[in-house]
Formats: sequence, C-alpha cells, structure tokens
Amino acid sequence: MAKLTYLGLPNCYRLGNDTVEVVVTTDVGPRVVRYARHGAENVLGEVPGVVLTTALGDWRPVGGHRLWAAPEAMPRSYAPDNAPLEYTTDGERAIHLIAPVEAQVGIQKEMIVTLDAAGGGVTVEQRITNRNLWAVELALWGITILRGGGEVIIPQEPFRTWSQELLPARPLVLWHYTDMADARFTFGSKYLRLRTDASAESPQKIGVLCKRGWAAYRLADQLYVKQFDYEAGATYPDYGCNVETYTAGNYVELESLSPLRRLAPGATATHTEHWQLFANVDTGQTEDGLHQAIAPLIERDER
Repeated sequence: MAKLTYLGLPNCYRLGNDTVEVVVTTDVGPRVVRYARHGAENVLGEVPGVVLTTALGDWRPVGGHRLWAAPEAMPRSYAPDNAPLEYTTDGERAIHLIAPVEAQVGIQKEMIVTLDAAGGGVTVEQRITNRNLWAVELALWGITILRGGGEVIIPQEPFRTWSQELLPARPLVLWHYTDMADARFTFGSKYLRLRTDASAESPQKIGVLCKRGWAAYRLADQLYVKQFDYEAGATYPDYGCNVETYTAGNYVELESLSPLRRLAPGATATHTEHWQLFANVDTGQTEDGLHQAIAPLIERDER
C-alpha cells in the first residue's frame, strides 16, 4: 500500500498485487478512483473538473465508483461529499473508508475495499447507517463511472419457448428519456447492451432485475465484471431494478442496487460487489462470439 496524489487529490492510497492496482481517495467520497491492470489504462472514468450545484451545495462526481442511496431525488442524492474521510487499513490490501454524516440527509456512508492476494479480484463492501432520529427506507446503490468507448453488457434471462414458460421473466424498466430505437442499444437473445457514443449527447438509461447477479463492461479487449447478490422475493427500487446503466456522450455508468431496506435509527445496511478485470478478451463481432468469450470467465469467477 502506498500513498499518492491522483486526480489532484493528495491523500490517495494504492493497493496492488501481481495483476491489478486499485486507488482510493480519503479526501472526498468515499470513492474508488482507479482500477487497472498493470501497464493498462484506468477502466474507471475520470471526471475531476465536473461540478453540479444544488440546493445543498456543490457536488462533484470526481470519477470512479461511489455509493448512493436510491431512489434518486434532487437534491438529496447529490448531497456534497467533499469532506475528508476517516480510514483504517488492514494489512497491505484492504482499506476501510468512513465518510462524515451527511448533515442535510442524516445518513453515513462507508466503503471497505479489499484486493485479492493474486489476480484481478476486488471486493467492495458498501454500508449506509441511518443517523436520523427516525426510520428511513432506502436501497444501497453502487454507481461505477467507466471510461468511455465501450459497451455495458447485461445478461438476459435464459431463453424459454412459449410452451416451456408462460410467465414473465423479469422487469425491464424505462425512464421518460429512454428511446429504445436509439442505435446505442442492442437487444439480443442472450444480452442487453448499451454502448457509448461521443457524438450522441442525449442521455439514455435502462434498468432490469438481473437474477444472474452480474453485469459487465467491455472496453477494447478488457472486460470489467461486477457481481452482486440477488434476493428472490425482495422489493427493489425503480419498479424492481437491481442493475441500471446510463450514458450520455462518452460518459457511462454501470450500477447495482440492493433491495429496499427500512433502517431504524442507528441501523446499518450493506451491499457488496465483487469485481474482476480480464484482459485479452476477444468477443468478435456477433452476440454468439461475445457469449463464447465471456461466459467461461463469468462461470469461472462465480462466487
């Protein structure tokens, strides 16, 4: 573990092993600001100069991975998180980031980032504690900004014929600005995909209930995968979504959500993601080629 300056933030910490490195910041957030294989570019997106002014103050996305509470609301979701964090380390490969209580909102966010001893795996444990004097209902929302130029990949449910299954497979959720005719979407039999396009500034967003427990992002020959638990029968936010993806121009987010939790004062909820970053993934030009390339990687890494 080494201290360094990254994205202009002087109090960052690098966790590394033989395959990848992860950088977190203790200046703002919590945020994971870098995730990369050695010698490769950051797969996470970097937007250090962006500022959004709200009724609660200036919020800065910074880049990388952050923790929010769903459902989204303005200005609550955008409460500034620009204050320094408390943190503790556990050996050379784990760091626990603890944000101050969001005074206007009454919640406190934590993130425990643990790098595997070898290989590309990272575990991101996310916690929200209710610091209000009353109960609140929320879902934990892990939002990852990714470097533009690739495509999000969300698995479809296994195909079954009409004679095999009459009931629906899962929700597919649209926003008011979602245009299913947009060329950035590809709706295949095995995967739903959303690619970035720097020339297409209009935003697109889509959400699903992903019972398979994973979603991915392909950037050139790299494949970023996030895995998470699916709770059958639980109530998820946004009409039943546990995966959402958003793009506008070269900006793209891949998001996972926990079920809605009712938190009593002082109670804590947790949502954990497991990440992998694979190199030299040749997906070809077809959905079958994509499936043949990534299915063995997902199956090999299922937890």
